[in-house]
Amino acid sequence: MKLNENTMLLGKKVVLVPYTSEHVPRYHEWMKSEELRHLTASEQLTLQQEYEMQCSWCEDDDKCTFIVLDAEKWRAQPRPPEESCMVGDVNLFLTDLEDPTLGEIEVMIAEPSCRRQGLGTEASLLIMSYGVTKLGLTKFEAKIGQENEPSIRMFQKLHFKQVSMSNVFQEVTLRLAVSEPERKWILEQTSHMEERPYRAREAEPVTATLSEQGWNYPLPRPESCMGDQSTVSPVCSRSS
Repeated sequence: MKLNENTMLLGKKVVLVPYTSEHVPRYHEWMKSEELRHLTASEQLTLQQEYEMQCSWCEDDDKCTFIVLDAEKWRAQPRPPEESCMVGDVNLFLTDLEDPTLGEIEVMIAEPSCRRQGLGTEASLLIMSYGVTKLGLTKFEAKIGQENEPSIRMFQKLHFKQVSMSNVFQEVTLRLAVSEPERKWILEQTSHMEERPYRAREAEPVTATLSEQGWNYPLPRPESCMGDQSTVSPVCSRSS
């Protein structure tokens, strides 16, 4: 997340922001869902463990993680706190040491009421555009549970092609080679995207506290956690 720790990407339906400790309580609530844990191949963590995970991701050089916000809610006036706008997350994993131009993409729309509205599609396109223009990526890969047909269809609409199926892991692998025509298509689909420094938003006043929004959780902050000390604030979802 060092790659995008100060990057905000604005689209039409979604806004992508770095994953900070402010977002952890709601993320932790999402991951209490057995369905989401199954789809993301995740283990259930305690709140403290979620904070520790978020802190460790802040230090990683091989992950590019964004929280997905509902743009309509985020743009409301007066502006609400980000945790009330959260709908999911989207990630790029740059873990292939033999091919630094390959990024594995994972997207999760965790809020059931926000699915089937194109938010996962736009979030994927925004991070793909970011990967192509800022990270030098020329290939994308997505690993999706075999039963997750909506997510498979979404990536197929994004020009991904299935290249393998694992009966052991019960997942399919789809890939996209970013040829010049594909690069042009991605940039055309994201021509509306605006990139801004994320920390500029931190200075803006918010209109409610976590407790006012109903998030009455203890907010432990591990000493090793880096970032703005004034804030208190996986994953492939393979569901859009």
